Amino acid sequence: MTRIQHPLELLAPAKNADFGIEAIKHGADAVYIGGPAFGARYGAGNDVAEIRRLCDFAHRFRAKVFVALNTILHDDELEDSRQLAWQLYEAGVDALIIQDMGLLELDLPPIQLHASTQTDIRNPAKARFLEDAGFSQIVLAREMSIAEVRQVADATTLALEYFVHGALCVAYSGQCFISHAHTGRSANRGECSQACRLPYTLVDDKGKTITENQHLLSMKDNNQSDNLRALVEAGVSSFKIEGRLKDLSYVKNITAHYRTLLDEIIAADPRYVRAASGHSTFTFTPQPEKTFNRGYTDYFANDRQDDIGAFDSPAFVGEPIGEVAEIGDGWLTVNTGETFHNGDGVCFHDAHGDVQGMRINRVEGKKLFPMEIPVDLSEGTTLFRNRDQEFERALEKDSAERRVSIKAVFAEQADAFVLTLSDEDQVNVCVTLPRDERIGRELAQNPEAALAKLKENLGKFGNTMFVAEAVELQLSQAWFLPVGAINALRREAAEKLEAARIASHPRPPRAAPATDPVPYPQDELTYLGNVFNSKARAFYEKHGVRLIDEAYEAGNEKGMVSLMITRHCLRYSFNLCPKEVKHLKPDPMTLINGNEKLILKFDCKACEMHVIGKMKKGVTLNLGSIRPTASCG
Repeated sequence: MTRIQHPLELLAPAKNADFGIEAIKHGADAVYIGGPAFGARYGAGNDVAEIRRLCDFAHRFRAKVFVALNTILHDDELEDSRQLAWQLYEAGVDALIIQDMGLLELDLPPIQLHASTQTDIRNPAKARFLEDAGFSQIVLAREMSIAEVRQVADATTLALEYFVHGALCVAYSGQCFISHAHTGRSANRGECSQACRLPYTLVDDKGKTITENQHLLSMKDNNQSDNLRALVEAGVSSFKIEGRLKDLSYVKNITAHYRTLLDEIIAADPRYVRAASGHSTFTFTPQPEKTFNRGYTDYFANDRQDDIGAFDSPAFVGEPIGEVAEIGDGWLTVNTGETFHNGDGVCFHDAHGDVQGMRINRVEGKKLFPMEIPVDLSEGTTLFRNRDQEFERALEKDSAERRVSIKAVFAEQADAFVLTLSDEDQVNVCVTLPRDERIGRELAQNPEAALAKLKENLGKFGNTMFVAEAVELQLSQAWFLPVGAINALRREAAEKLEAARIASHPRPPRAAPATDPVPYPQDELTYLGNVFNSKARAFYEKHGVRLIDEAYEAGNEKGMVSLMITRHCLRYSFNLCPKEVKHLKPDPMTLINGNEKLILKFDCKACEMHVIGKMKKGVTLNLGSIRPTASCG
């Protein structure tokens, strides 16, 4: 199979349209956003009018807008989801990110489809099937190594999307049911209660406590900065930043960081090109360590490794800055080479391992005056900074601009002058300045100065999305041309070019599925298949699946089942892996949080951990929680 070299796409999260616009300014080639319903981040919805506004901005730069329509759907939600898909298409959306295969059985608009990470794509067979089913881009499981990514790339021509930054779900996406089992809030329907961030005690099968009160299912945050080039060479073309619920400074800082890294790769190798237009410049230096994170890991990109968990705390601890040297009455000093600012936030781990924080009211060199000094703080304690006030203030302002390069040609004709603007995407517009008794009838008194001023005025695109790389004059004489007329001509041309760019945005086409339905890689689907409606059932039956259980959310699985499947292994984390330590067996273990107990079983052949539990009594699914409002915008 000949592998297509897709353009390299930086894909950033958008909590709302304004966040999406800032992501694009800071270098995103595409953004993903939730619509008014059916998105897998409850509370991150946006009406269609706002998404249309985002599309209009994005398309000026050939950037794309993807909408997450990626929950599993009940039968009585299918028609609403179909109508919403059409509204989003008419608003200008470039692709839908979906999980529920029932959508493929509906009358959808001719919009490109992307397979959500919740479709759990971990192998070439699943990826190839989705390509044959009509998907154009697939979001690979976060747990996949670079070598495994390469295997998928060799089997498909799809655009491969890979998470490169942000929070990590400990479970394979789409394969976690703890939230629904315990609270009725389904992660597959956008309402995860984040049981993975809770503290647990780990007990072995003999009743021995391995560790207490640690966040044993909480992962550090993903950071693939050092692996970008390897991911590109393995076949990844879309580099996804997690964070549709993150704040704006995170979106700005992390987008700018990965824009810088990808631009370096593209500049060094002519095989690679950007997926959108324009060049972003920043008023700050991107620093990922300054933005919310639980510590960083590249997870399984380079296979299994130690220290991927954020066991001590799921909070943002920040950068180590030094040790407490002395504590006085309302002040403390720090042994450090760092510079502090009024408003900084610092924290430390107390004797119980909990994180305690302080807000710094006033700074005098290395002497800090916090709002309050915790009683647990002692001399010699290591401090961390989790808010750099000066850095945050820089991001609160306008911190980036993005410009498309153009060439301007000002040419003389018998009865007019014509200004032609040509941009980096070969979009061209012309505007005309007619000659009259004031314009183009007299020669300038100082020809050299007049021509220089004319070129300067024609190249002034400061308040627009354009920057002039070159201005060419094609004139027979140095004519007298009023500055006001030239400025008005330039503004008219810029407005016309911007409109032409939006109108000519190449919305990606919908991929056609295989002529004959191809067999699904499995002929049986358990509740792990997330089949929640009749259309999804019909889809899988059409593709050869014989036995299809209903999704966990249907409430039929009353006994003990896998509520989470994860590549993270607590036996490995505590040096109890049978593959690493002789004579050990993969005996079950137990996680305890208050009165809640979860059984851990270990599949050493697959190198996976199953978290086993059952649905609590009285738990029911709230079907109304993700319905659209009366008007979708």
